[in-house]
Amino acid sequence: MKKLIFSIVLLCAMGGAGITFLANQPITGKDAKPIEFAVKAGSSVRSSTRQIAEAGVPVNPWVVEFLARASGKAARLKAGNYELKPGTTPLGLIDQLVRGEFAQEGLAVIEGWSFRQMRQAIAAHPAVKHDTTGMSDRELLEKLSLPYAHPEGLFFPDTYRFAKGSSDLLIYKQAHTLMQKRLNEAWARRNPSLPYKSPYEALVMASIVEKETGQRSERNMIAAVFVNRLRKGMLLQTDPTVIYGMGDKFQGNIRKRDLETDTPYNTYTRAGLPPTPIALPGAESIEAALNPASSDALYFVARGNGTSEFSNNLADHNRAVNKYQR
Repeated sequence: MKKLIFSIVLLCAMGGAGITFLANQPITGKDAKPIEFAVKAGSSVRSSTRQIAEAGVPVNPWVVEFLARASGKAARLKAGNYELKPGTTPLGLIDQLVRGEFAQEGLAVIEGWSFRQMRQAIAAHPAVKHDTTGMSDRELLEKLSLPYAHPEGLFFPDTYRFAKGSSDLLIYKQAHTLMQKRLNEAWARRNPSLPYKSPYEALVMASIVEKETGQRSERNMIAAVFVNRLRKGMLLQTDPTVIYGMGDKFQGNIRKRDLETDTPYNTYTRAGLPPTPIALPGAESIEAALNPASSDALYFVARGNGTSEFSNNLADHNRAVNKYQR
């Protein structure tokens, strides 16, 4: 009888040691490629482990199920799309499922893009759930509960990380929240003498600076020119606003008659800022719009090498135009 009991205890100990060994063995080698798998919503622990194995993860589903139950985590596994990284152990896999560390995707929204370009990039991303397809811009703003009539400039250009299969609405919400954060932070640090009535007007200016700047180091000087013009009641006379107002009519070249054709965005025919931003400005352009350089410059002209020549009066500006553009 004693021998039988000893044999049972010995077998249990050996089994436990085997399970412990398997639990801590890497599922794949260091040089293996990540393996994508999914766990459907409402799956039991047994169904979840089978789905993982059927997706190509080289693991014994019984072992994973046993470990999940033994650790008290069987009821805490989260459904979703995952990616198994090389070197992950069965215990690490269970922890990944419990934490809901889903497979991450990335989407880059570029400084200076229009909102149309942002929508196109999101609509083309294969890992996004396209809940806004077919919505107009106004309908999208309503869906996001944003009290604006026009979406331009409301979304911060950055690289956004999200779980595969996430709604595109999540990306728009993240981008708008980040834009509000960056704008409000810069507004709190602004030069108090600036001629802006609201953070939104500063955002409009930042979008102009974004589109006019060839050299990043010139953003503050570009902003100074336009701020000085606003203070003096001068027309801003900036081509990017005219181009934005032309919409699909712009074919790559801006002509004299385009500058003379009035639109809400033509800063050659209308005083002050345009009614909305004309692009998605980045952090540096927002900062420049709210803290421009200390300068009396009223004009600038491109030198042809990516930099600009700044002038305080029209005579000097005309000389610069003759030198660099005529």
